[in-house]
Amino acid sequence: MMNFILICLLCGLYGVLGKDKDQKGKFSVPLLDVKTQHLVLNINQTLLLSCRGRWQLSWAFPAGLARDQVEVDETRCGRTSQQYCSRLRVRHSQTQHTGLFRCRYQHRTQKQASIYVYVTDSQQPFVEHPGMSPGVLYMKEKQPLVIPCRVTNPNITTTLVKFPSNSLRPDQRNIMWSSKRGFTIRTPTFYYIGLFYCQTVIDGAKHKSRIYFVHRPVSNITEVYLNSSGPMQALKGEKLVLNCTATAELNTRVNITWDYPGKSNNAGSTSKRLLRHQTHMLFYSILTIPKLHRSDRGLYTCRVTSGDQSKQQKVTVIVYDRPFIRLKPRNGSVVVVQSGQKSYRISPKLRAFPVPEVIWFKDGKVAAEQCSRYHMDGTSLIIRDVAEEDAGTYTVLVRIQEYGLYQNLTLTLVVNVSPQIGEKAVSLQDPGSVPRGSRQALHCTSHGVPPPHIQWLWHPCPPKGLPAAPQA
Repeated sequence: MMNFILICLLCGLYGVLGKDKDQKGKFSVPLLDVKTQHLVLNINQTLLLSCRGRWQLSWAFPAGLARDQVEVDETRCGRTSQQYCSRLRVRHSQTQHTGLFRCRYQHRTQKQASIYVYVTDSQQPFVEHPGMSPGVLYMKEKQPLVIPCRVTNPNITTTLVKFPSNSLRPDQRNIMWSSKRGFTIRTPTFYYIGLFYCQTVIDGAKHKSRIYFVHRPVSNITEVYLNSSGPMQALKGEKLVLNCTATAELNTRVNITWDYPGKSNNAGSTSKRLLRHQTHMLFYSILTIPKLHRSDRGLYTCRVTSGDQSKQQKVTVIVYDRPFIRLKPRNGSVVVVQSGQKSYRISPKLRAFPVPEVIWFKDGKVAAEQCSRYHMDGTSLIIRDVAEEDAGTYTVLVRIQEYGLYQNLTLTLVVNVSPQIGEKAVSLQDPGSVPRGSRQALHCTSHGVPPPHIQWLWHPCPPKGLPAAPQA
């Protein structure tokens, strides 16, 4: 008897668990009371939709339907009131209410059931009517283009028209038509940039949709550059102006932002300017810091973005407390160079700010005025075709007259000259025979810097048939 009772209890428990499992599987998503793929209502007709599920429900409906036009009644339902039921009512339905109605769980919105509802009106076949302001559609690279001229009846056929009168019919390959979505261009080209509308004929009368402007946004940044390619130097208290310029293709729109040390303190202000050329666009962003402080020194970054593309340029700003000149020789105060050298640069170590005036003197006179072979290159003096007469005392004067700063440095230039024998330039004649035992004088004249050392060598006459060996 006990075994029989136990078996009955187990069977009952299995039945309850199995039924609960079926209920859970049945309501994994909410259920609507309509089984068709869509509903077709006439204008001013009342829409009624009922939904059932395991958890609390919510509704989503077309954007053309205001929330205060929707009535929702919620109840607990099922044999044991373990389920949730919700009824949606829309009185006096209008064509702009055409669209997708979705019933979903409040806390699991991906679990949903939906129905597409058409609200028909023979006088207004398009959901978005022609009196609406033009809609802007963006054509994106490698993405289909949708022209959303939805209709209020699933049986309406339409034509896509490019302004003013180029008609395009769906071919179901590149141009696809759907009453719920409109026209889809699978691989749009530049032809689809411009004004479009949809058109249909009902009872011999033409009806047009809203106008759509198809725009292809461009995000090709060609170049970004600053008004300084190297570090910028400034004095404390001065004004800093940085100009960031971006070039881009026509129709591109960019966003320019700055990062710099004083940004968090709003130390700088920016102004923007746009110029359109026949082949490109120019965007300017000017960052101005009216009064520099030591805290403003550091890295300044101009960042330009357009769509997914981004480019940037950076510059370092150095802020000095006061003007200065620092001048010293590069390799000692005596400089040695070789005569005949094509060119030689006399270049001391110089750091100064602001940019100073530099004048070179040779033996107390302005060097550039003494010889055409002398010329300035920045702060250096260059001597072309170095000669012996270039030796002497050179003085560089560095001055910043605005601040009364002066400093000079004197260098001695030594020009080495290769030794030369003067008699080699003269054709020597054979002195011929001289009497034995007589005294003869031979002369050797030489020149060089430093003075050369002269050594005489004697080459006696060789015996017949043998070469002579030199003797001192």
